[in-house]
Amino acid sequence: MTLETLRKYCLSFPHSTEDVQWGNDLLFRIGGKIFAATALNSAPDFQVSFKCTPEEFAELTEREGIIPAPYVARYHWVSVQKGDALTDAEFRRLIRDSYQMVSAKLPAKVRKKLLSTA
Repeated sequence: MTLETLRKYCLSFPHSTEDVQWGNDLLFRIGGKIFAATALNSAPDFQVSFKCTPEEFAELTEREGIIPAPYVARYHWVSVQKGDALTDAEFRRLIRDSYQMVSAKLPAKVRKKLLSTA
């Protein structure tokens, strides 16, 4: 997966937004909450972080090229350090799952507002 592919995929989700924060991190959000992040200068290796289930966290961090995400690992976020650590299909499923998990935890007021703008 490339940065542009990731960007297009993340922005294809309903109500997802992107912004740059912390100088060089491209963040993808739903309702103001981050569901995926990548460094804009991660060349030559593509890096991306996202939320996953506790079970997948344990499984993924055993793979070469995937580590617990700094600062947010306690919330079951992983950081994919090597682009070939996951297939494109795995990337897509895991990022979609992250979007769904973050979206499901949004406050009711935020979810209602998002639904009213659909």
